[in-house]
Amino acid sequence: MRVAFALAAFVLLAGPAAAQTVSADLSSHLIAITTGFTGTEVTLFGATDGGADVIAVVRGPEQEIVVRRKSRVFGIWMNTRRITFTAVPSFYAVYSSRPLAEIATPGLQALHQIGLENLRFAALEEGAPIEIADFRGALLAEQQRTGRFGKEVGHIAFLGDRLFRATIAFPATVPVGSYLVEVFLVRNKGVVSGQTTPLVVSQVGLDADVYDFAQRRALAYGILAVVVAVVAGWLASLPFRNA
Repeated sequence: MRVAFALAAFVLLAGPAAAQTVSADLSSHLIAITTGFTGTEVTLFGATDGGADVIAVVRGPEQEIVVRRKSRVFGIWMNTRRITFTAVPSFYAVYSSRPLAEIATPGLQALHQIGLENLRFAALEEGAPIEIADFRGALLAEQQRTGRFGKEVGHIAFLGDRLFRATIAFPATVPVGSYLVEVFLVRNKGVVSGQTTPLVVSQVGLDADVYDFAQRRALAYGILAVVVAVVAGWLASLPFRNA
Protein backbone atom coordinates (compact mmCIF):
# COMPACT_ATOMS: atom_id res chain seq x y z
CA MET A 1 0.00 0.00 0.00
CA ARG A 2 2.86 2.35 0.81
CA VAL A 3 4.34 1.82 -2.66
CA ALA A 4 0.94 2.40 -4.27
CA PHE A 5 0.57 5.78 -2.55
CA ALA A 6 4.11 6.73 -3.59
CA LEU A 7 3.38 5.84 -7.20
CA ALA A 8 0.25 7.99 -7.10
CA ALA A 9 2.35 10.91 -5.90
CA PHE A 10 4.74 10.43 -8.81
CA VAL A 11 1.82 10.77 -11.24
CA LEU A 12 1.28 14.30 -9.98
CA LEU A 13 4.97 15.19 -10.06
CA ALA A 14 5.77 13.85 -13.52
CA GLY A 15 3.64 16.32 -15.48
CA PRO A 16 4.32 18.33 -18.66
CA ALA A 17 6.71 20.66 -16.86
CA ALA A 18 8.97 17.69 -16.10
CA ALA A 19 9.54 16.63 -19.73
CA GLN A 20 12.22 14.01 -20.35
CA THR A 21 12.73 13.34 -16.66
CA VAL A 22 12.52 10.30 -14.45
CA SER A 23 11.54 10.29 -10.77
CA ALA A 24 12.39 7.23 -8.71
CA ASP A 25 12.67 6.10 -5.11
CA LEU A 26 13.10 2.96 -3.00
CA SER A 27 10.67 1.33 -0.59
CA SER A 28 13.51 1.44 1.96
CA HIS A 29 16.87 3.19 2.06
CA LEU A 30 18.27 0.92 4.78
CA ILE A 31 18.87 -2.81 4.82
CA ALA A 32 19.46 -3.85 8.43
CA ILE A 33 21.45 -7.04 8.86
CA THR A 34 20.68 -8.82 12.11
CA THR A 35 21.17 -12.34 13.47
CA GLY A 36 19.45 -14.82 11.18
CA PHE A 37 19.40 -12.47 8.17
CA THR A 38 18.57 -14.55 5.08
CA GLY A 39 18.39 -11.85 2.45
CA THR A 40 15.75 -9.31 1.56
CA GLU A 41 14.05 -7.40 -1.25
CA VAL A 42 13.70 -3.67 -1.90
CA THR A 43 11.20 -2.18 -4.35
CA LEU A 44 12.33 0.43 -6.85
CA PHE A 45 9.42 2.52 -8.10
CA GLY A 46 8.92 5.71 -10.04
CA ALA A 47 7.46 7.53 -13.03
CA THR A 48 8.53 8.93 -16.39
CA ASP A 49 6.97 11.46 -18.74
CA GLY A 50 5.88 8.57 -20.99
CA GLY A 51 7.12 6.94 -24.16
CA ALA A 52 10.52 5.89 -22.81
CA ASP A 53 12.38 2.94 -21.30
CA VAL A 54 14.11 2.67 -17.94
CA ILE A 55 17.38 1.01 -16.95
CA ALA A 56 18.49 0.68 -13.32
CA VAL A 57 21.98 -0.26 -12.09
CA VAL A 58 22.61 -1.22 -8.46
CA ARG A 59 26.23 -0.96 -7.24
CA GLY A 60 27.79 -1.79 -3.91
CA PRO A 61 30.94 -0.11 -2.53
CA GLU A 62 34.12 -0.78 -4.50
CA GLN A 63 36.79 -3.14 -3.18
CA GLU A 64 39.91 -5.05 -4.14
CA ILE A 65 39.52 -8.77 -4.89
CA VAL A 66 42.36 -11.28 -5.25
CA VAL A 67 41.85 -14.15 -7.68
CA ARG A 68 44.19 -17.14 -7.31
CA ARG A 69 44.95 -19.97 -9.68
CA LYS A 70 45.96 -23.38 -8.37
CA SER A 71 48.30 -25.69 -10.26
CA ARG A 72 49.59 -29.17 -9.52
CA VAL A 73 53.24 -28.98 -8.48
CA PHE A 74 54.98 -32.28 -7.68
CA GLY A 75 51.60 -33.86 -7.01
CA ILE A 76 50.41 -31.08 -4.68
CA TRP A 77 47.85 -28.42 -5.57
CA MET A 78 49.35 -24.99 -4.85
CA ASN A 79 48.53 -21.34 -5.57
CA THR A 80 50.85 -20.56 -8.49
CA ARG A 81 49.41 -17.27 -9.74
CA ARG A 82 47.38 -14.44 -8.29
CA ILE A 83 45.93 -11.28 -9.77
CA THR A 84 44.40 -8.45 -7.75
CA PHE A 85 41.55 -6.49 -9.27
CA THR A 86 40.75 -3.02 -7.99
CA ALA A 87 37.56 -0.94 -8.05
CA VAL A 88 35.36 -4.05 -8.17
CA PRO A 89 31.76 -3.43 -7.03
CA SER A 90 30.95 -5.57 -4.00
CA PHE A 91 27.43 -5.94 -5.41
CA TYR A 92 26.13 -5.39 -8.94
CA ALA A 93 22.79 -5.88 -10.65
CA VAL A 94 21.06 -4.47 -13.73
CA TYR A 95 17.33 -4.06 -14.36
CA SER A 96 15.66 -2.99 -17.58
CA SER A 97 12.16 -2.43 -18.96
CA ARG A 98 13.12 -4.22 -22.20
CA PRO A 99 16.11 -6.25 -23.46
CA LEU A 100 19.19 -4.01 -23.34
CA ALA A 101 20.08 -4.64 -26.98
CA GLU A 102 16.71 -3.21 -28.04
CA ILE A 103 16.93 0.07 -26.14
CA ALA A 104 20.63 0.92 -25.69
CA THR A 105 23.61 0.86 -28.04
CA PRO A 106 26.79 -1.01 -27.05
CA GLY A 107 28.53 2.34 -26.72
CA LEU A 108 25.93 3.68 -24.33
CA GLN A 109 26.11 0.51 -22.23
CA ALA A 110 29.90 0.76 -22.07
CA LEU A 111 29.77 4.46 -21.12
CA HIS A 112 27.50 3.86 -18.14
CA GLN A 113 28.96 0.45 -17.22
CA ILE A 114 25.68 -1.33 -17.88
CA GLY A 115 26.29 -5.08 -17.95
CA LEU A 116 29.05 -7.22 -16.44
CA GLU A 117 31.14 -7.06 -19.61
CA ASN A 118 31.25 -3.26 -19.27
CA LEU A 119 32.48 -3.05 -15.68
CA ARG A 120 35.72 -1.09 -15.63
CA PHE A 121 37.82 -2.70 -12.92
CA ALA A 122 41.53 -3.13 -13.50
CA ALA A 123 44.19 -5.70 -12.70
CA LEU A 124 47.06 -4.45 -10.53
CA GLU A 125 49.50 -7.08 -11.78
CA GLU A 126 50.73 -7.30 -15.35
CA GLY A 127 49.85 -10.23 -17.56
CA ALA A 128 48.92 -11.27 -21.06
CA PRO A 129 45.47 -10.02 -22.13
CA ILE A 130 44.12 -13.57 -22.43
CA GLU A 131 45.35 -14.41 -18.92
CA ILE A 132 43.80 -11.26 -17.44
CA ALA A 133 40.55 -12.12 -19.22
CA ASP A 134 40.58 -15.64 -17.72
CA PHE A 135 41.07 -14.29 -14.20
CA ARG A 136 38.39 -11.65 -14.76
CA GLY A 137 35.99 -14.36 -15.90
CA ALA A 138 36.75 -16.40 -12.78
CA LEU A 139 36.05 -13.35 -10.60
CA LEU A 140 32.70 -12.69 -12.29
CA ALA A 141 31.69 -16.34 -12.03
CA GLU A 142 32.45 -16.45 -8.29
CA GLN A 143 30.56 -13.24 -7.62
CA GLN A 144 27.57 -14.63 -9.51
CA ARG A 145 27.78 -17.90 -7.58
CA THR A 146 27.51 -16.05 -4.27
CA GLY A 147 24.61 -13.94 -5.53
CA ARG A 148 26.56 -10.68 -5.34
CA PHE A 149 26.45 -10.18 -9.11
CA GLY A 150 23.21 -10.69 -11.01
CA LYS A 151 23.31 -13.58 -13.47
CA GLU A 152 20.64 -12.03 -15.68
CA VAL A 153 19.14 -8.60 -16.31
CA GLY A 154 16.17 -8.11 -14.00
CA HIS A 155 12.82 -6.83 -15.22
CA ILE A 156 11.36 -3.36 -14.71
CA ALA A 157 7.60 -3.53 -15.13
CA PHE A 158 5.57 -0.57 -16.36
CA LEU A 159 2.14 0.02 -14.85
CA GLY A 160 0.53 1.86 -17.72
CA ASP A 161 2.69 4.20 -19.80
CA ARG A 162 4.43 6.13 -17.04
CA LEU A 163 4.65 4.27 -13.74
CA PHE A 164 7.27 1.57 -13.23
CA ARG A 165 8.55 -0.72 -10.53
CA ALA A 166 11.13 -3.46 -9.99
CA THR A 167 12.02 -5.80 -7.14
CA ILE A 168 15.71 -5.76 -6.20
CA ALA A 169 16.81 -8.93 -4.43
CA PHE A 170 19.73 -8.95 -1.99
CA PRO A 171 21.27 -12.27 -0.83
CA ALA A 172 22.16 -13.22 2.72
CA THR A 173 25.81 -12.53 1.82
CA VAL A 174 25.18 -8.91 0.78
CA PRO A 175 28.18 -6.79 1.88
CA VAL A 176 27.68 -3.82 4.18
CA GLY A 177 28.31 -0.30 2.93
CA SER A 178 26.81 2.54 0.92
CA TYR A 179 25.12 1.53 -2.32
CA LEU A 180 23.97 3.56 -5.30
CA VAL A 181 20.91 2.85 -7.43
CA GLU A 182 21.31 4.62 -10.79
CA VAL A 183 18.15 5.02 -12.86
CA PHE A 184 18.43 6.00 -16.54
CA LEU A 185 15.60 7.26 -18.74
CA VAL A 186 16.28 5.97 -22.26
CA ARG A 187 14.65 7.24 -25.44
CA ASN A 188 15.71 6.49 -29.03
CA LYS A 189 18.67 4.47 -27.66
CA GLY A 190 20.04 7.46 -25.78
CA VAL A 191 20.00 8.49 -22.10
CA VAL A 192 17.91 11.65 -21.78
CA SER A 193 17.73 11.82 -17.99
CA GLY A 194 18.91 10.04 -14.88
CA GLN A 195 18.74 9.91 -11.12
CA THR A 196 20.90 8.35 -8.40
CA THR A 197 19.37 7.13 -5.14
CA PRO A 198 21.41 5.99 -2.10
CA LEU A 199 20.91 2.77 -0.19
CA VAL A 200 22.73 1.72 2.99
CA VAL A 201 23.38 -1.88 4.06
CA SER A 202 24.36 -2.00 7.72
CA GLN A 203 24.69 -4.48 10.55
CA VAL A 204 22.64 -3.59 13.62
CA GLY A 205 22.38 -4.83 17.19
CA LEU A 206 24.91 -7.24 18.71
CA ASP A 207 26.19 -8.26 15.26
CA ALA A 208 27.13 -4.66 14.55
CA ASP A 209 29.01 -4.35 17.87
CA VAL A 210 30.97 -7.55 17.20
CA TYR A 211 31.73 -6.48 13.63
CA ASP A 212 32.89 -3.03 14.76
CA PHE A 213 35.10 -4.55 17.49
CA ALA A 214 36.66 -6.99 14.99
CA GLN A 215 37.41 -4.18 12.55
CA ARG A 216 38.81 -1.71 15.08
CA ARG A 217 40.71 -4.18 17.29
CA ALA A 218 41.60 -7.07 15.01
CA LEU A 219 44.40 -8.43 17.25
CA ALA A 220 42.29 -8.37 20.43
CA TYR A 221 39.39 -9.96 18.56
CA GLY A 222 41.65 -12.75 17.28
CA ILE A 223 43.03 -13.48 20.76
CA LEU A 224 39.51 -13.45 22.24
CA ALA A 225 38.30 -15.85 19.57
CA VAL A 226 41.11 -18.30 20.36
CA VAL A 227 40.42 -18.08 24.11
CA VAL A 228 36.71 -18.71 23.58
CA ALA A 229 37.48 -21.71 21.36
CA VAL A 230 39.87 -23.18 23.96
CA VAL A 231 37.38 -22.71 26.80
CA ALA A 232 34.56 -24.20 24.71
CA GLY A 233 36.73 -27.24 23.94
CA TRP A 234 37.64 -27.67 27.59
CA LEU A 235 33.98 -27.48 28.69
CA ALA A 236 32.99 -29.99 26.05
CA SER A 237 35.59 -32.48 27.35
CA LEU A 238 34.39 -32.40 31.01
CA PRO A 239 31.66 -35.06 30.67
CA PHE A 240 34.16 -37.53 29.23
CA ARG A 241 36.64 -36.88 32.04
CA ASN A 242 34.06 -37.74 34.69
CA ALA A 243 32.99 -40.91 32.88
